[in-house]
Formats: sequence, structure tokens, C-alpha cells
Amino acid sequence: MPYSIGSVLRQTFADFELLVVGDGCTDDSEAVVGRVGDPRVKWINLPANTGHQSEPNNEGLRQARGQYIAYLGHDDLWLPHHLSCLVSALEEGADLAYGMSLLLEPEGCGRRPGPPEQRYQPGMWIPPTNVVHRRSVTDHVGGWRHYRELDTTPDVELWRRVYTANYRFAFVPRWTAIKFTAAARRDVYEIRPCHEQAAWSERIQSEDDFEIAELIRTVFAMASQILTMAAQARAKPSYWVLLHDFVQETRRGLVRRCRRFISRPTPLPPRPKGDWVDAGREFKGLQRMP
Repeated sequence: MPYSIGSVLRQTFADFELLVVGDGCTDDSEAVVGRVGDPRVKWINLPANTGHQSEPNNEGLRQARGQYIAYLGHDDLWLPHHLSCLVSALEEGADLAYGMSLLLEPEGCGRRPGPPEQRYQPGMWIPPTNVVHRRSVTDHVGGWRHYRELDTTPDVELWRRVYTANYRFAFVPRWTAIKFTAAARRDVYEIRPCHEQAAWSERIQSEDDFEIAELIRTVFAMASQILTMAAQARAKPSYWVLLHDFVQETRRGLVRRCRRFISRPTPLPPRPKGDWVDAGREFKGLQRMP
């Protein structure tokens, strides 16, 4: 958390209030926030743990005084230009703006950009850390819904609700945030490591042209993954057979040939609403909510 707060305090857009909302925290979070010593930073703690970021986000919406709303996960980082870039998009007429995050898997396991596409489509995942929107948007469509009411994630559902209400989305083609994917880090909320955030925070502050350099590194990393997959495919004769079929036969003929190799999977029963969140909590080292 101190590294995420630090990334906010280093924003080039300095006219903000930072509401740090604890989800019924019983650790030293309040003391950590208190040591920041900046009047723009306010600590709020919910009376009981709610099990998901939706309720802390809703409390932030209730107490926020500004006309624009931004979100930041406690283990994520903003680049210094994050707010200035996205607020500029809102001032140019957008209602909700989002940039790109560098999504980091556990150390040594890869990186990728997020969201996966630039133009918003209903149901598309945009990390909340990427988003800034007008306060009037959630005043109109409502805030974050509880995960047990939904068949999808609360953020995906909220962005879709905003889009359905005909608000204007704007993609800002800038690398503005670093997201450490907690869903890929087992027991991360129990162990609470912060060495990755510390290292990346130092690099953001010390490296010249950090954004451009990381964009280049990510492009090369993704290209390397594609080449590796291609090399693996070349080693398997079945891939060459399918490629030959595609070139030599019609699409219908290819489908006909493939059907005998493909069995229809037995449909799985639908998961209870919110079950994915409970499973994610267990993976991250937290207990399921009652």
C-alpha cells in the first residue's frame, strides 16, 4: 500500500483527494496511511470485511468530493502521467477514460498489456486501476454491485452498465499503470509481499523514458512467446497436417475432417453467483465469506 500511495502523490496532476478505504482492516493499514503526512490523503475503514473491492469503492464514491473518480488497487502503481492523461480525455468530452496497464504475472512468468483491446465492447475487462470517470456517471447508473448478485465480475458489469446508458468511452493510448495480478499469486494476501512494488516504484522514478522502454520490452517479450509457440508447433506433424488441410480444402471440408478428432464436452452446471470470487479469495490466502 505505501507504494501505491506514493505513485498517487507523484502524479503530475496534483489537484486530487486520495481516499484510502479499508475493507474492515485490522492490520497496520491505518498507521501506514497516517505516516504519509499529506493532507490530501484520508483513511476510511469499513466496520466489517465485505470480501470484495465493490463495497470499499462504493464508500469512496459516497465520500468523494471531486467531479472525477479514479481507482487504484492497493498493490498497483500509477505512472506519474496517469491522471493528467485520463483527465484530459474527460475534459475533451469523454465520460469514462482508460489507459493501458502493464499486467505483470508472478516473477519470471510473463507480462502483457491490458485491456486486451482498445475499443470498448460490452463484457470487456478493463482493470479499475486503468479507469477515470465522471462522478455524474455513477450518480446516474449506480455504483458497484455486490459480487454475489452477478454472473460476472463487478467491474465488467459496471462498465457494461455505463456503456448501455450511452456514456462515451475514450481509450488513451498511453502506458499509465502497473498491475500486479493478484489472481495469479497464491497466498499473496496472506504473505503480503511488496518487493515487486518496491522495485518497480524505484524504476519508475529513476529510469529515463520508462514508459517507452517498458513498451518496447513488452513487445519483444510477446514476440518471443509467439516465436516459441511457433517453434513448438513446427515440431508437431499434426500442426502441419492441419495447415495443409486449410490450404488445400474448403472450410467445410476441413471442419468435416476435424470433427472425428473433436469430442463434444459435457456441459458443466452453472457456478453459483459469486463463487469465482470465493475461489479467488482462497487462492490469494483469504477465507471464503460466509
